[in-house]
Amino acid sequence: MTIQILSPQLANQIAAGEVVERPASVIKELVENSLDAGATRVDIEIDKGGSKLIKIQDNGSGIPKSELNLALSRHATSKLSTLDDLDAILSFGFRGEALASISSVSRLTLTSRTAEQTEAWQAYAEGSDMAVKVIPAAHPVGTTIEAVDLFFNTPARRRFLKSDKTEFTHIDEWLKRIALVKPEIHFTLKHNGKQVRNYRPANNQDQYLMRLAQICGKNFAEQAIEIDCQHEGLTLSGYIQSPFFTSPASDTQFFYVNGRLIRDRLVNHAVRQAFSEHGTGELASYVLMLEIAPHQVDVNVHPAKHEVRFHQSRYVHDYILQALQSALMQVARASISLPEEKQVEFVEDDWHSKPLSTGRVSEAGPSNYATQSKFDEKPRESGSQGQLSSISAPSSYSRGGEYSARSQPELPSASEIASYTQLLKTPQTAQASKLVNSDLKTPMPPVLAGQYWVYAGDELSLLPIDIVAKWLVKRDILAKIDNGLVSQPLLMPVSIKVDEDWLNTIDEREQLLRQLGIEITIRLGQLIIKKVPPYLRQSQLVTVIPELLQWVRFEEPTHEALALWLAKQDDGKFESAVATWSAFSQLDDEIQQELAQKAKVLPWQSWLEEQLSD
Repeated sequence: MTIQILSPQLANQIAAGEVVERPASVIKELVENSLDAGATRVDIEIDKGGSKLIKIQDNGSGIPKSELNLALSRHATSKLSTLDDLDAILSFGFRGEALASISSVSRLTLTSRTAEQTEAWQAYAEGSDMAVKVIPAAHPVGTTIEAVDLFFNTPARRRFLKSDKTEFTHIDEWLKRIALVKPEIHFTLKHNGKQVRNYRPANNQDQYLMRLAQICGKNFAEQAIEIDCQHEGLTLSGYIQSPFFTSPASDTQFFYVNGRLIRDRLVNHAVRQAFSEHGTGELASYVLMLEIAPHQVDVNVHPAKHEVRFHQSRYVHDYILQALQSALMQVARASISLPEEKQVEFVEDDWHSKPLSTGRVSEAGPSNYATQSKFDEKPRESGSQGQLSSISAPSSYSRGGEYSARSQPELPSASEIASYTQLLKTPQTAQASKLVNSDLKTPMPPVLAGQYWVYAGDELSLLPIDIVAKWLVKRDILAKIDNGLVSQPLLMPVSIKVDEDWLNTIDEREQLLRQLGIEITIRLGQLIIKKVPPYLRQSQLVTVIPELLQWVRFEEPTHEALALWLAKQDDGKFESAVATWSAFSQLDDEIQQELAQKAKVLPWQSWLEEQLSD
C-alpha cells in the first residue's frame, strides 16, 4: 500500500478513539470546556446512560459567531498559542481535539452567545461529512452542546458500550470528582428526565463539608482531617482519613494537581507511606489537592490527561509525605489525653444527631506552611469547642469537640502570618540593622580578613569580631529569657529515636523548654522537634537537643548558663563588622575592657627583630 495523508474525517475518528472512550469521556471534555470558559453553573442532561443524548449547558463566556466553525475544527483552541504556553498550562483543555472528535462520532449541535452579541448562533455537525451549518438561535449568555446518538456511525464501538446503568455510574463518578475540586461551581445532573444530582455552590467550609459528605459519604466527612499547607510554591489542601479509624471510611482516594484529577504512582506511594504507621496504608481515604507552578509539571503526557510528570518528582513526593505525616502525628498526639469512653462516643455518634464537622490541622509540617482556611474563615473562639494541640475544630463541631483535653491558642491571624518573615531574623541581625547608621563613639579599627579588629599601639593585637558578636547575642538572650524566647517553626520537623530517660525529663522541664522556645513531642518512639528559638535554627538539632535534655535532666541551669549555651550554639555569623562595632562601642567601659582582654597579642617586635637579623 502507498503512503497517503488521511482525510480529516478519518483522522478525527481515529482521534476520537483516544478522547471519546465512552459517554463519560464526552461529558468530561465538554464540562472541562465550560469550566475553562468561566462558567459558574453547569447543567448536565443525559438519556440512556449518555448513548442517546448528552446535553451540557453553562453560563460561561460563550463563543463568538465568527469562531463557531473554527471551534469544531481539529487542533483549534483558545487555550494556548505558542510553545511557551504549553509549558505553563492551567486550563483543563489545550489540544483542541475534543469537539472535532465528538462531532465525528455523533450528531453535535453547538449553541452559544457572548455578552457582546444580541442573539445566539447555532452550529450543527453530523458524522463523517463534518459539514458545519450555522443558523440564528435563542439562547442566554453561555453555551449549550448536544451530542445525540453517540457512535451512531461506528457500530463496532457502540457494541462495546456497557449497559445504561453502568455508563451512568461512570458519569456519576466523574461528576463527583470534579465537584470536589470545584466547590464554587453549581453542578446538576439529569438522567432520563429525572434530576439525580444537585451540587449547590459551596462558598464556605460548612457548605463544602456538606458537599464532601454528599460525595464521599458521611463516614469520611465526620472524621476527616483538613490539610492546608504552603511551602515554597507548593500548596497542599484537602481532607484525609483520621488515624483513629483503622478501617477505610470510604473508597475515596482522589488527588488533584492544579485542579486536574490524576493517577500517579509517586503520589500514591507518598500517601501509603504516610499512613503505613497507622495500619491503613493502601486503604486510606483522602481528597487532596496540590497546587504547583505550571512550569513545574507536564500535563501533556497522557491522551486523556489522567497522568502528569513532575519536574522535581522526589521533592514533591517528600513534601506530600512530610505534610501528611506531621498532620497524622498531631492528631494522634491529641488523642493521647482523650478518655476511652469519649473516643467510643465520638466514633459511634449518630450521623443525624450532630452537624458535619472535621478536625483541622493548622500546622502540618514545614515552617512556612500557611494555616489559612480554604474559605478564609476567621478562627473560631474555643469556648466549649476545645482545640487539640495544633488541631482546631470548626464551629459546627458539637459532640466531637468535647473530647479536647486542653485549650490552645487560636489560629494565627492574617497580620501574624504577614509578620512571619520578621521572625526569621535573629535578634542579632535585627539589632545590627538598626545600629549600622548610628553614630560611633570611637572610630572602628581596621578589619583583618573580615574576622578581626586590629588594635595598633604599644602592642599589636587582634580581637575576634565573633567573640564580641556572641557576647551581644548572650546579652540579648538574657534580656528576653525571663519572658520566654520566641519560637520559630522548623522548615521540616526533625525526628530522633527517643531515649526512655527523656520522657520524665520533658515532663519535669516542660516549663523550662517552653521558656527556651523549644517545642518537642514524642510519637511512635520518635522525638519530634517542631519549634526552636532562632539561635538554634542553624545548629545540628539531632545532637544539640539530646545534649540539652541530658544537661537539664540532673539540674536546672541558671539563665546565665542557658544564655551562654544558646550563644555558643548560634552558628549565625555576624553580618556586619560596622554594626557589631557600633553595638560594642556603646557598651560600658568596663565591659569593653573585659572583652578587649580576649584579644590575641601579636609578638610583632620579635618578628621584626628576626627579620632584621636575617
